[in-house]
Amino acid sequence: MKTIRERDFLPELTFHATRSSGPGGQNVNKVNTKVILRFSIEASVLLSDNEKQVLLRKLNNKLTSDNELIISNQESRSQIHNKAAAIEQFYNLLSDALKPAKKRLRTKPTKASIERRLKTKKQQALKKATRRLKDM
Repeated sequence: MKTIRERDFLPELTFHATRSSGPGGQNVNKVNTKVILRFSIEASVLLSDNEKQVLLRKLNNKLTSDNELIISNQESRSQIHNKAAAIEQFYNLLSDALKPAKKRLRTKPTKASIERRLKTKKQQALKKATRRLKDM
């Protein structure tokens, strides 16, 4: 199976350009440089059913009610640069979401930590024992 970066999602991506805020002077008022990328996870042909389920679960807070992923970019004053940055952000998001979580390796407690724990237990026991003697 191809990795996410090796697949060509461009036919499945929808782009929309709007006016950007921020630096740019008069350019901001005249040119649509902000790029909004839309991607429908459920309608994708390039993703397997398993991958779709993982993406829907992991990217739940970034999806619309129609399970559509929306990424906007307005970092640059150029629409082409913003489009390229949005595509890069899209690929990063998908590859991070589909990366399997590392399995936790159990570690053995160190000798020093065991000794510390036993020392504090003895101090606590001694404290309680002296209280018992005072009550009698």
